[in-house]
Amino acid sequence: MNSNEYQYVSVRPMTPDDIEAVYRIESQSFTLPWSKRSYQFEVNENKSSRPWVAEASLQDGSKQIVGLIVIWLILDEAHIANVAVDPDFRGLGIGRKLLAYTILKAYEEGARQFFLEVRRGNLAAQKIYRDLGFKIEGVREKYYKDNAEDALLMEMGIINQPLLEKYAGEAIPKSMLYDFQTKENENGS
Repeated sequence: MNSNEYQYVSVRPMTPDDIEAVYRIESQSFTLPWSKRSYQFEVNENKSSRPWVAEASLQDGSKQIVGLIVIWLILDEAHIANVAVDPDFRGLGIGRKLLAYTILKAYEEGARQFFLEVRRGNLAAQKIYRDLGFKIEGVREKYYKDNAEDALLMEMGIINQPLLEKYAGEAIPKSMLYDFQTKENENGS
């Protein structure tokens, strides 16, 4: 295989110009989505917030926001407040890459403990979190208002920096990204 067979999905700080695309992903991913105003607050006003996006290069040369994450950094603790990947781009490793990259960035800023909540029934997300080093530390019963589902509290204290660096730099097969663009065009999106 040569290097031309792979395309890196870049991770960069979220900007106000990204909010429309972020909100689209948010609305497709959650029954109780954050509002556009919430993202404006995270990007423009919340000094503890570290909002990021994953951006894919498509075959026609355009770029598309395909994932998002918001981390709140308070002293030496980082709380992963929100993470989502565009439904059409799931299963490519983008969520894992986004998490690994931003955890490393928060670590560089002094975070030494990482926390998040995840739906008890979201087994795919739980697997990603466990693969990165998170462990279940507790349960918030009936945490989610839409269906009273429990939230699992997950924590990571000691990071596996070589593993996170591997996932943060992981190549996404270019052909997979192009397949999704073709599918979108065929569906008239």
